[in-house]
Amino acid sequence: MSSAPHPFADDRHAKPWETVRRGLLMLVSSPGGAGKTSLSRRLVADFDGMTLSISATTRPPRPGEEEGREYFFKTRAEFEAMIEAGELLEWAEVNSHLYGTPKGPVMAALDAGRDVMFDIDWQGARQVAQQAPDDSVRIYILPPSWQDLSRRLHARAQDSEEVIRQRLALGRSEITHWDEYDYVIVNKDFDRAYADLIHIYRAERMKPGRNPWLPPFVQDLLTEGG
Repeated sequence: MSSAPHPFADDRHAKPWETVRRGLLMLVSSPGGAGKTSLSRRLVADFDGMTLSISATTRPPRPGEEEGREYFFKTRAEFEAMIEAGELLEWAEVNSHLYGTPKGPVMAALDAGRDVMFDIDWQGARQVAQQAPDDSVRIYILPPSWQDLSRRLHARAQDSEEVIRQRLALGRSEITHWDEYDYVIVNKDFDRAYADLIHIYRAERMKPGRNPWLPPFVQDLLTEGG
């Protein structure tokens, strides 16, 4: 009777912790202006093993946008077919356009040991976590004060006063979902908040369930020690 192949048989010189691990999904949410986009994109830029989730949408491409870089652009019929076939981790309709996360590329990344970053609202984070509970890590970014959040939105100089009022009203509703998350970071200082995000990311990567090399590695240790 032949024994099962050694889990590191392809490269006996590799350290087991350098072999393929299970990826994770980083779901980062915040009210508009609290910093989730800046923090999440910084993490993606600084860690080679992480990729940014790319959504599908029915809205037309804007100047400079490319298929598969900013979005996967779909017709409404194509998008609805993806919904019907269960090919989306999450989706929603915003301003008469459909947006959603294709499941295939995300799950392929996880299986290959790559981590996926989601810059996502609370509804989308809830849907993704429901479909992939063991792979998801939910992080909520809070502003240090309401005045600070308002100041940041005004400092952008991108929206009218009416739009800013609407964004603040929406943010007040969104913040009520903070307790659905695994971690909460108060973004008073960007560098400190980013350091906290890195600590969370590194700790989550070390969980046993995301490192399938651990059981045979421990067994080898016990064999050597026996």
